[in-house]
Amino acid sequence: MTGEGPDIERAFHIEPFRDHLGFERGLSTRTIDAYLREARRFAAFAASEGVAEPAGVTYGLLRDHVAWLADEGLAASSVARSVYALRGYFRFLIVEGALEADPSERLEAPRAGRPLPDVLSVHEIEALVAAGDPEGRTVPRDNAMLEILYGCGLRVSELLSLKGRDVDLEEALVRVRGKGGKERIVPIGAYACSAVGRYLEALRPELDRGHSEGCVFLNARGRPLSRMGVLKILRRRVERAGILKRVTPHTLRHSFATHLLEGGADLASVQEMLGHADISTTEIYTHADRSLLRQVHRSHHPRG
Repeated sequence: MTGEGPDIERAFHIEPFRDHLGFERGLSTRTIDAYLREARRFAAFAASEGVAEPAGVTYGLLRDHVAWLADEGLAASSVARSVYALRGYFRFLIVEGALEADPSERLEAPRAGRPLPDVLSVHEIEALVAAGDPEGRTVPRDNAMLEILYGCGLRVSELLSLKGRDVDLEEALVRVRGKGGKERIVPIGAYACSAVGRYLEALRPELDRGHSEGCVFLNARGRPLSRMGVLKILRRRVERAGILKRVTPHTLRHSFATHLLEGGADLASVQEMLGHADISTTEIYTHADRSLLRQVHRSHHPRG
């Protein structure tokens, strides 16, 4: 995500916020660091969406930030802590006179233990890919994007950071830079290979005007596609496909993992493709169908 650095820290009053937490509220170093991390993360997100100072922050932008945190795979409890920290940050900005109204006032924290995101069926995935506007210029890009998100189980941040050198269509592999800068190799299925190949050949050269930074997925102005751009494309497709579920990029990642497990893939392989450090994360995240597990047990255990 772009927008980090001294300028954005000054614009979003990060240093005065640190002083407020330490000198006025007397919080511990650990708590201060947690508050500052969330304030900086939001400031970087706002800057990446074209908002350069707190006065431009809206409730809608805050909701998008919370959705982005969830789409990045943060647990509900972690997202809730971020929301609480941001509420404190915006209360500080009000007291400082940097804002007249608090955009976080109606922002709700997710409840722990909330249901995992809906999973799309294979039929719904097919409908989503087929729902492109026949007259739309960017349909090849949008199809490639959807096929990669679902076919490789990428986080949206991983999709947007893909460079041309990361995609090897001959070997049907993609190199992914995940959390903490860790790299992993994920296979690309035939549908995704075909869609990405068409996009790279037919549309991307037309979009690239020298400002692509080497990124695979570009917007109509030839710059790297943004997270908000992905969300808008996905929302349009969901509406055109007549899908009533709430669908985010993370829904496609979730569907990828669930469909692999339902097809008989082992949990360790799914863990590796998702880039999870701990297999327990994969177990929770994929919520393997218990009826499928019972069937596997009956079929393969000597006393099943």
